[in-house]
Amino acid sequence: MENKIAKIKKRDGRIVDFDNMRIANAIYKAFLATSEADGDKAELLAEKVREKIAEKFSAKKKIPNVEEIQDAVEETLTEDGFTQTAKAYILYRQKRREIREAKYFLLAQDVRTKLSKNALTVLESRYLRKDEQGKLNETPQQLFQRVASNIAAAEKIHRPHITDEDLFKIEEKFYRLMASLEFLPNSPTLMNAGGSLQQLSACFVLPVEDAMDSIFEAVKNTALIHQSGGGTGFDFSRLRPEGDSVKSTQGTASGPISFMTVFDAATNVVKQGGKRRGANMGILRVDHPDILKFITAKKQEGILPNFNMSVALTDEFMEAVKKDAYYDLFNPRTRIAQGKLKAKEVFDMIVNLAWSNGEPGIVFIDKMNRDNPTPKLGKIESTNPCAEQPLLPYESCNLGSINLVKMLKEQGGHYEVDWEKIKRTTRAGVHFLDNVIDMNRYPIAEIEAMTKQNRKIGLGIMGWADMLIKLRIPYNSDKAIELGEKIMQFINKESKVKSQEIATFRGVFPSYQDSIYNKKDGWKLRNATTTTIAPTGTIGIVANCSSGIEPHFAIAYIRKHVLGGKELTEVNPLFEEIAKKEGWWSEELILKIADKGTVKNIQEVPEFWRKIFVTAMDMEPVWHIKMQAAFQNHVDNAVSKTVNFPFNASIDDIKNAYWMAYENNCKGITIYRNESRKQQVLNIGKKEEKQPESIQLSEKDVAPELRDPSPAIPDLPPGSCPTCNI
Repeated sequence: MENKIAKIKKRDGRIVDFDNMRIANAIYKAFLATSEADGDKAELLAEKVREKIAEKFSAKKKIPNVEEIQDAVEETLTEDGFTQTAKAYILYRQKRREIREAKYFLLAQDVRTKLSKNALTVLESRYLRKDEQGKLNETPQQLFQRVASNIAAAEKIHRPHITDEDLFKIEEKFYRLMASLEFLPNSPTLMNAGGSLQQLSACFVLPVEDAMDSIFEAVKNTALIHQSGGGTGFDFSRLRPEGDSVKSTQGTASGPISFMTVFDAATNVVKQGGKRRGANMGILRVDHPDILKFITAKKQEGILPNFNMSVALTDEFMEAVKKDAYYDLFNPRTRIAQGKLKAKEVFDMIVNLAWSNGEPGIVFIDKMNRDNPTPKLGKIESTNPCAEQPLLPYESCNLGSINLVKMLKEQGGHYEVDWEKIKRTTRAGVHFLDNVIDMNRYPIAEIEAMTKQNRKIGLGIMGWADMLIKLRIPYNSDKAIELGEKIMQFINKESKVKSQEIATFRGVFPSYQDSIYNKKDGWKLRNATTTTIAPTGTIGIVANCSSGIEPHFAIAYIRKHVLGGKELTEVNPLFEEIAKKEGWWSEELILKIADKGTVKNIQEVPEFWRKIFVTAMDMEPVWHIKMQAAFQNHVDNAVSKTVNFPFNASIDDIKNAYWMAYENNCKGITIYRNESRKQQVLNIGKKEEKQPESIQLSEKDVAPELRDPSPAIPDLPPGSCPTCNI
């Protein structure tokens, strides 16, 4: 019988070529232990095993795993009367399993994973394995074991003869990283490593060319990516504007917004791996003729719910705003100027709508391209859904975050930064993420090729606000800004040191010759980028720490619209710990705080602690942007950061924040005014009574040919991207 089994699945999740000689060698070794037969007989039996496997699996088009192949070996040995050898083979398998389980039992005893109630809720809902009846059959420790084993298996690709002992040392290192909650990778890695999907990346950027086949190929690829658990980003700037001619049909184009609705509908249909809904980033250049339609697209809440939207602002546009000048719009089909708009009026429209409901956001596209590490491969045009990862078309982002609150040591009753632990964790995190690239099973070939060409990773941080509380440093202080910049500079440097070390053994990333690093005394890196600050909304819950570099939204609040509509009530654990320790905790106090979210004017809380437990809306927006800029100074990619405003913030407050972000070299900015949407992820008791008036732009304020006749268009509150809350 022709063997139709070409691949097998290893225990660590790798799919490798089927090798019948390995079966023959295993049987031969078993015969040596029992003296029941010789090597020739081993080859004949291996042929029978191959036939048995082909008969069982080829018709089902299923890839057998190692355990199933070993079961076939046992059956064949028993059927042919080699009972002693079958027993020896069974005992050998059992012994190997027991040794492995014993090692992990000792690890589990050594590394205690302390999980909050909300962390368990998230793990049970999204990450832990379930049987066909939906019953949990995996513990958190087993999850970390599964992921560690799978990611460590990449060592076999680069070191085929690595010993089991050396491999387990790396596996143990990765297990400790995660089980201690000192580091966690993005959600798809936790969900899919070692499983049938094996798609480990958080987000992707797909090209959308001005042709029907390209558009619907992108829709198809989007569905495949969302099915595998990833999110997608698009630049729609190549699409011809609404009303433009279509020569092939003698008709007129419907414009970028119409095609965005197609992508949105596809996202609705495909549930991401059955565990979370899809998310997209839609970007349009500010000089596209349909820019006003794009800006106003999400004016009405509930439309395009699966899209975050950002306007790509150019330096030329920002200079025109400063000068109160007009700027040109260009038809992407002809690259000929097609009308003008007054830059300040367009800018005011963006600000006004962002004030209204948080969208659109903005990205500074020229700044992103100035930091593009591989400019010869093309320009960066889009980002992932939360905008922290600028990517070339077909690139993916593979992210992980260090939990800074775990990077402290206690000295004389006070905490201080443990720099040696940060160094150790950073280097282990880079090693982990580089392995993820090799273990990843990519949804389409173009993504695999581009991702492996540049090998971008994004190591970031979470728990920053918690670290500051333990260090007794107010978030809105120069001391916090200085420390944030120092920590990120340290992580960025150490990540490069480790990437260069890996490159020594595995080689630089393939497009290195065309990168900005290919110069005298340049870093010889394994990865084109190494650092990113992601929002970490979901893995932050698992780690029981604050999200990314965000300040605390509130000291007590309700987290709504997560995990399929559930509500999670949260009280800051550090606040609870300190309040109880110092003797001013009470249920009445928590109810009072939950009503406002802040301790700012609550006299029962000592003044010192009111300053330390500052919340996102207690502080002036300038502090949000200063913090974002401090981290961006030492991040290769970008920083996910929401600038929170109170309900009564003015239009000018938003405008000033945009300018400050631009002038401080941020790569973009997302703002959100509390309660400006009916649905938002984080909620506190009440909102202010009076709503300030917004700037109203009428049709007469824009060029006649570009007036927007369409109703407007929302959705996901900023920072709530289900794929990027990794």
